[in-house]
Amino acid sequence: MYQLNKLPPEVVQAYLAFPRRNDFLPVARSDNELTVWLLTPRAAPLADHLAWSLGTAVRTELVREDQFFPLLEQALSLWEEVDSSEDEASGEELDDSGQELLGWSHEDAPIVRLVNRTLHQAISQGASDIHFEGCESDFRIRFRLDGELHTVRRLEAAVQPTVLARIKVMGRMDVAESRTPQDGRFQVRVGRKDVDVRVSTMPTLSGEKAVLRILDRSKNILPLGDLGLEDAAVATITRMIAAPHGIILVTGPTGSGKTTTLYAALRELIKESRNIMTVEDPVEYHLPGVNQVQVNRAAGVTFATAIRGFLRQDPDIILVGEIRDQETAGTAVQASLTGHLVLATLHTNDAPTAVTRLLEMGVEPFLLASSLHLVIGQRLVRLNCPTCSKPEEIPAKPTMQADANVIPLPRTQYRGHGCEQCRQTGFKGRQGIFELMPVNETLRSMIVRKASVEQLRGHLRTEGFRSMFEHGATLVTQGKTTMEEILRVASL
Repeated sequence: MYQLNKLPPEVVQAYLAFPRRNDFLPVARSDNELTVWLLTPRAAPLADHLAWSLGTAVRTELVREDQFFPLLEQALSLWEEVDSSEDEASGEELDDSGQELLGWSHEDAPIVRLVNRTLHQAISQGASDIHFEGCESDFRIRFRLDGELHTVRRLEAAVQPTVLARIKVMGRMDVAESRTPQDGRFQVRVGRKDVDVRVSTMPTLSGEKAVLRILDRSKNILPLGDLGLEDAAVATITRMIAAPHGIILVTGPTGSGKTTTLYAALRELIKESRNIMTVEDPVEYHLPGVNQVQVNRAAGVTFATAIRGFLRQDPDIILVGEIRDQETAGTAVQASLTGHLVLATLHTNDAPTAVTRLLEMGVEPFLLASSLHLVIGQRLVRLNCPTCSKPEEIPAKPTMQADANVIPLPRTQYRGHGCEQCRQTGFKGRQGIFELMPVNETLRSMIVRKASVEQLRGHLRTEGFRSMFEHGATLVTQGKTTMEEILRVASL
């Protein structure tokens, strides 16, 4: 593998001076030859020009996309890192360039370069959110990686208004307004990867804060079997989504992977003979063969109004991005009772709580009992880093009590100790833990009687209900994660 940090500074500077660099990348330099990777043969003249400007011969290698883009992202993350003091000292006027992240000019205004570099670094590292926020004495930038926030840069507090102004320009927001919350969005392109960025600003005591949610539209939708579900759970979900009507809910807090699970289920249902319609805020994945609608409150398009419109469009399957209020809940239930399969998400702590949540929203118990088919509760847990994970002996044979079940745990458990690959956290990557609550006749009668959550849980235990915590304990036994991580995200 080529060592990008060994390239001479003159090669790096000459390469960074190119306004567009998406199709070629210098990877090595010898005494009289420059080695350049090409994504397409059309990039050969660019490589020739780069070598000519350096007074050396050139050797080109045509490589595949899956080789080229990871190295390109690594190179730009390495080479575009400059002293933040350069960015802080600038008072240059902002412009609206830089939407092509792998093609920004090296001569762009420093604040523009700072925001672009931050976006590029976050996307290349797989961050889900970027936080730009003021503190007591400085201005910090944090990434949410594998569900945890990490500070990646601290700047002088004086740059905060300028950085926020740049973000607002990109999100087509009101730059002059800093007293009220604002929402915006924009799209960037990293190589050949389209990324949607949703922007939210909020006035705080330390100045305005901006949070950027990164939605990578190029990510492949995973099949159900790749989410971390056990085989029996996959079989249950596959059976339930084959029903012609009813509601299937996925529950969990924000950032627990609910939308990913919904789309994995929807992936199994796409057929030429079916009319599938979705309403989301925002549309996170683009699916061929599916009619997708994005919420637009300014135009009167809400979850509830979209569902009512869908019913006049002869749908077979309806996906609702989130049930947030009584109107959406009631409309989704009515849609399921009129012969449509409805897939939706709901914010609750676990599967049984979804029933009481919908009843509290005002859904009639007999309607909910007739329409609800399956509730899936889920969380995301961090996985032990495969590079630095090592076995540890537990002094006494450990057990955990989950409801009425005593869960034995192995004496030897694995734990990551921190390395460069996992940013010294001991964890790399995440996986779902799940609990499934199929609604049978007994549960339907309990819903009609408005049974409490504890009564529902008590009945489920008699039927062998397997909680998220128990699924997580299985991952501990397999050495995939730690018990502390399970306790962090799932209740006993």
